This record gives sequence, structure tokens and C-alpha cells, in this order.
Amino acid sequence: MAKLNSTISFGLVNIPVTYSPVIKNNDTSFNQLHKKCLHRVKYQKYCEHCKKVLKETDIIKGFEYEKDEYVTFTKEELANMQIDAKGNIEIISFVNENEIAPYYYEKSYILGTPKKSKAYSLFLEVLKKTKKVAVAKTALSSKFYYCLLKFYEGNILMSTIYFEEEINIPEPAIKTTFTKKEYDLALQLVTQLSSHFEPSIYEDDYQIEIKKAIDKKIDGRPLTKKTPKKKESMKDLVSSLQKSLGA
Repeated sequence: MAKLNSTISFGLVNIPVTYSPVIKNNDTSFNQLHKKCLHRVKYQKYCEHCKKVLKETDIIKGFEYEKDEYVTFTKEELANMQIDAKGNIEIISFVNENEIAPYYYEKSYILGTPKKSKAYSLFLEVLKKTKKVAVAKTALSSKFYYCLLKFYEGNILMSTIYFEEEINIPEPAIKTTFTKKEYDLALQLVTQLSSHFEPSIYEDDYQIEIKKAIDKKIDGRPLTKKTPKKKESMKDLVSSLQKSLGA
């Protein structure tokens, strides 16, 4: 996704910004091929009732409100209800960050400034000094979002958030009792495994293996089959903890 232009609306102050996604997709992309001839598979939109392949102009969207009963919408009707994708980032309030549960966060973007801006620098400094998070509303690709703006390492970080009705938190796990010895051993194991968070050391092992396999396939080399490691299972919690510490 290329950098896009928008505007932060802060009271009567308008701050031009550019935004770009923080995360990029690192997955290896595969195409679907016909096994016999290795040609790309094409998808056709087919109407089972009329027994015919449809063109894009033949298709409308419908909502099934009862079994096999639909209300339909044209592209024009749907477009009329969409929020302008070039709309502002309109701030509605400021809150403490610790009031926001981590599961609300969805996608993050860096909001930069296309040129030197006193208003941008002022807003950034206010976020930094107050340690507040701005709650705002905006639209991305015609979809409406609430989002959070915060100071992060000299930038404004914008994170879209999920709506309350999208959140599904299960009931807390049923608590059971444990012995002091089990607790002490668990604490020792946590201490033994404690370190600092260094994202650079966490690599996508699966994607690395995929890329190696692609190179082997291109060179005509065979792939080696991995033998899954058997995990030792111990029913006694104390023994499991002690063996983990020894490992």
C-alpha cells in the first residue's frame, strides 16, 4: 500500500498527513495450477439456476433476510452509503492508553507529514507530553473505522480498533489449587527463560523453509522429509517442571 494523503482534524486545526502501513505481508504467494498441464486456473462466476457463466455486469449484491429471500442492492446504492475514503481523521476525544484493552487494536499506520508543519510538530509534542491517546474516526478504503493516535518514537502511530460487538472474550478459566512447590518451580522456570524482547531474533521459520524449498525445486534438488519430534508427556506437574528446569 502506497502512502496516502489525509488530514487530522483537531478542533478547528487541520493537519495534513500521509499514512503508510507499519506491517507488510511476508507470506510467499502461490498460484493454483492445473496438475496435468501446469497452467493457471481461472475462476468463473456461474449461476447454477440459469446454467450459465456470468459477466460482472450481470451480478448484484443481495442480503438473505429469510431462507432464499433476498433484498438486493446495486453498486450505486452501496456506493451512496459508503463513507468517503479520503475523509479526515477526526479527533473526538483523548483518553489514557491504559484504559484500552490490547485486543481492541487491529492494524497500525505511521502518520507522517508531507512537508514541514508547525501544527504537526505541535500535535506530536502534545501527545508526547500528555501521554494521552487521541480517539478519532476515519475511513480506509471506504470502510469506517475508529482509531487511536499516539506518540511513538518521534512519529504519530495510528491504530484502527475493533468495535465492541466484534470482541468475543470467553469466560475466565476455572481456577484450581496448586502447591507451593509447584508455584516455586514455575517461578524458577520463568526466571530461567526470562530475557529482553528483541523482535529481530524472531524469524518466520515457515517462510524461510518455503523459500529454501523453492530454491531446491528450481535447482532440481529433492526435498527432504522432516520427522516430527516426539514430545515427552508427563502427567505429574512437579516432575514436568523439574525436567523443564533441567533442560
